[in-house]
Amino acid sequence: MLMEALAALAAAGGGAVVQAAGTDAWNGMRQRVGEIFGRGDAARIPAELERLDHTARVLAPGDRDGTAPTRLREEGVWAGRFEALLEGLDDAGREQVAGQLRDLLAFVAASAGDTAVATGTAVARDGGSAVTGVKHSSGGRSGTARAAHTGDAEATGPGSTAVTGIATG
Repeated sequence: MLMEALAALAAAGGGAVVQAAGTDAWNGMRQRVGEIFGRGDAARIPAELERLDHTARVLAPGDRDGTAPTRLREEGVWAGRFEALLEGLDDAGREQVAGQLRDLLAFVAASAGDTAVATGTAVARDGGSAVTGVKHSSGGRSGTARAAHTGDAEATGPGSTAVTGIATG
């Protein structure tokens, strides 16, 4: 497997850990990550679960540290851990863990719902619409959505709409 592909997979794994924190996907994701790092050694799993719990605590809504820089730092920590794990394995082990990571990414994508964090400003003019956060269109994707620290929304002109947070419609 190419090193670039491993790095991308590891980065996506780090993002998945952060994305799942505080969602309904957390417990399932937490257990899967513990097993990936435990590599069949049940005695190692509790330490991995504690590391994950630390991440969940620093990313908790309302925590003064749960800001965009904290989220980026936690993504980087987990991406680095995944990358080190993948690099330290032989080819067969690397393929196995890469498959487990792909399964983890699919699980989080299917169960975590939409997430928007630390978004920019939405500006709508002259009858336009803009959303800084998550937008669910009628007939579109359903499920959970989470928005934190979304940016400002500004609408100017007749018929303009701007939303910060979660918009459905």
